Amino acid sequence: MEKNNASDFNKQEAKQEDLGLNKSDGTNKFLTTNQGVKINDDNNSLKAGERGPSLLEDFILREKITHFDHERIPERIVHARGSGAHGFFEVTNPIPQFTKAGFLQHLGQKTPVFTRFSTVAGSRGSTDLARDVRGFSVKFYTEEGIYDFVGNNVPVFFIQDANKFPDLIHAVKPEPHNEMPQAASAHDTFWDFISLMPESMHMIMWVMSDRAIPRSYRMQEGFGVHTFRFINEAGESHFVKIHWKPKLGTHAVVWDEAQKISGKNPDFHREDLWEAIEMGNFPEWEMGVQVIPEADEHKFDFDLLDPTKLVPEELVPVTIVGRMVLNRNPDNFFAETEQVAFHPGHVVPGIDFSNDPLLQGRLFSYTDTQLSRLGSPNFHEIPINRSISPTHNNQRDGHMRQEINKGRVSYHPNSLGGGCPYQAMISEGGFASFGERIEAHKVRERSDSFTDHFSQARLFFDSQTAIEQRHIIKALRFELGKVESAPVRSRMLGLLLQVSEMLADQVAAGLGMKVPAQPEKPMNHGVGADAVGTKEPKEPSKSNSTSDALSMIKNPTVTSTIATRKIAFLCNDGVSEASVAAMKKALVERDAKACIIAPHLGAVPTAEGGALAADFSFFTASSVLFDAIFIPEGNVQTELAGNLDAMEFINDAFRHCKIIGAAGAGAAVLTAPQCLAKDKSDGGIITADASDAPEFISNFLTAVAGHRFWEREEALEASISPSKNNR
Repeated sequence: MEKNNASDFNKQEAKQEDLGLNKSDGTNKFLTTNQGVKINDDNNSLKAGERGPSLLEDFILREKITHFDHERIPERIVHARGSGAHGFFEVTNPIPQFTKAGFLQHLGQKTPVFTRFSTVAGSRGSTDLARDVRGFSVKFYTEEGIYDFVGNNVPVFFIQDANKFPDLIHAVKPEPHNEMPQAASAHDTFWDFISLMPESMHMIMWVMSDRAIPRSYRMQEGFGVHTFRFINEAGESHFVKIHWKPKLGTHAVVWDEAQKISGKNPDFHREDLWEAIEMGNFPEWEMGVQVIPEADEHKFDFDLLDPTKLVPEELVPVTIVGRMVLNRNPDNFFAETEQVAFHPGHVVPGIDFSNDPLLQGRLFSYTDTQLSRLGSPNFHEIPINRSISPTHNNQRDGHMRQEINKGRVSYHPNSLGGGCPYQAMISEGGFASFGERIEAHKVRERSDSFTDHFSQARLFFDSQTAIEQRHIIKALRFELGKVESAPVRSRMLGLLLQVSEMLADQVAAGLGMKVPAQPEKPMNHGVGADAVGTKEPKEPSKSNSTSDALSMIKNPTVTSTIATRKIAFLCNDGVSEASVAAMKKALVERDAKACIIAPHLGAVPTAEGGALAADFSFFTASSVLFDAIFIPEGNVQTELAGNLDAMEFINDAFRHCKIIGAAGAGAAVLTAPQCLAKDKSDGGIITADASDAPEFISNFLTAVAGHRFWEREEALEASISPSKNNR
């Protein structure tokens, strides 16, 4: 009997395959909904006018995003790999003239926060150092309720409309036939999608820059991406862009370093944040806003509602309004960091939304995805998500309900409960949406003002220093070099050509290809014969304008502090204890950390007859885990030149443009034939006869504060010179 049942099941399965119910690749088929309805436009959500708000009746958008939100259980579909901390936000410059949000009204006013940083593409077990956007989300526990800032470390995004978000993430995730590669965009499906979406080119410049491989969560900026609204007590509306600027400056690692860190310590960012807080070196950011009056909505040559665009700080300066300090690590990672639920729709009176079509889709998506991930409409009752402002409403029951509601009334209006809970008037703090006037047809279209896909990409690239441009070129060579499809690589070169001829030429040289004479029209690919949902991209602006705020090296958030920097002290048995002590004292006074690296763990005998405790051996450490190197004095230090691990340590630091300091016999190590750091004219190599010389210590600390000696790349990367002709 069992045999017959198995046979019947196999026959059923075979029949399903014959009917095409089990396997489908969509070849030569129309795009449809899950109900089989053919889709005319898969690129745009349904809006009230081409610049209007998205409509709830858009069943295609809701079905697509609902399915996407429920694709993974239990980890987040995106931003799965993250780390968080508690802290506070303090107002340093009240702005009641712009917003009535209570937590922004009074000088010195403090609000508790929980902040979570994350990567986007990888799973929970992926590396911290993947080339990726970093999530930057802050939950404010205000007296008026929860306000969630849900942003990234990049001010723009890949797409303009939420309808394309599932496609973007499907493209960047591991390819579905073999589940590879993990936490990486360097593969065919991602670049195939990007090559057909010219609106992504501005974001691609950011993701291929060093912004995508930050040195630390504590050394990255944060951005709200979308344009929001501030509403003041008079009911006046201003558009606003929100920024976070790190006190420690904005810094990154280099790509080779990022790859090695992933192998040496995939928890590098998570550990860095945890240790800094445990040591009392609390991370701090300034919160700033770009405020734009309603009357100025159309004054720019880009659209404020377009999430692929930023507002240059030279046009609208950032006004600092407060500071955030993270001063307490979670007590339990799962209960807090993993279960925290952010939502851009969690706002308080004084903060409202714009008609940005990506934001509009997110306002639906985030509640839906929390229902799947946390399994209950009561996710707001989990302690990390709970409002400090009392909650009173007529919602009841549901899975894992914690609130115990008394009484017989669970509806409104009512008389049996005395009409409670009451609705609040606006003057009593009740939330009321901004009364924006809307008169428009229902359409699936985008405004013509959304069709300039290249001007800001060019602005970003042209604003970078030569060093940063070289890193973008190398990143694109690496990423596109992993793409097997020649047509995809060719289409990308055509898009890059519209950003910068030099950029396209040098990327093409690295790929051994020619830049196409004419870029392909993206509407020829995958959108149907009538090109529904796409518009011809505008010619990019020929302006030569630049913005220093877009460059990490030129960015005004770069500071002279060395606080929390880790300096590797390379020590052999017989090292000078006095030399180590002099430099360590100078570092500790500036809140930097010295780590003793030796050929072995345990006690390291010193020349003075004492001993130092080794923090790491050359086997358990690597230069990529440190910000700079110091080689102390001691006659036996010259023996490090014969230690292959020590030489690899020094040479890697040299290749990554890190600062190297050495004194006495320690400096002699750098003259070894196999050592790359021989050039005494290299401004990133600081040497002296004695390590306690005040001038030597001062010069070393000043160099470390500069983060890297990037000029070293000129010699190391001589091959990255403009190609003569790749077109």
